[in-house]
Amino acid sequence: MRAFFAVDLPDALADPIAEIQADLGDAEGLTVTDPMQAHVTVKFLGEVDAESESDGDRPTVDDVIAAGERAVETAETDGGPVDSFECELTGLGVFPEMDYISVVWAGVDDGARELTALHESLEAETTALGVDPASHAFTPHVTLARMSDARGKALVQRAVRERDPEFGRFDVDEVRLMESTLTPDGPEYETVATFALG
Repeated sequence: MRAFFAVDLPDALADPIAEIQADLGDAEGLTVTDPMQAHVTVKFLGEVDAESESDGDRPTVDDVIAAGERAVETAETDGGPVDSFECELTGLGVFPEMDYISVVWAGVDDGARELTALHESLEAETTALGVDPASHAFTPHVTLARMSDARGKALVQRAVRERDPEFGRFDVDEVRLMESTLTPDGPEYETVATFALG
């Protein structure tokens, strides 16, 4: 199964996310994400074995759950454990760069330090299982849309430069292990395990 660790956003932030997505809606080649499924991916895993025994090429879901438990328990920031914390979703950005846009995202201000600590702990635990390490620096964000080509690039560039939305604040008290199933209508997510923060 295709899996990742994430922090979910509350339903209350779906409307402000959808409002910004509507501003981008005229950009050709742009596909917006479902605002009701908005989340911060803390560590993408790729394929893991759904069975309790691995074929040796990749970790099992049981291995990943155990790694998630260890990571959440041992994550630290400023010498202390990462307990429940508050995040602020604000601003817009793109990956990989403004001249070549593949993803449009909302950023995290308050809470970014804690999310980064969780990422680093999950990265250490899961790469020890054989999961590929992240190929780029971790930037806490919520994906708003993906671009398949450059037809609407100018509209997106203008929106990112001119808009500085404040989507709202939310509490983070758990990390989830999610299964992602790709469908013609977009990915569908299902929670596999939940890890409470102290």
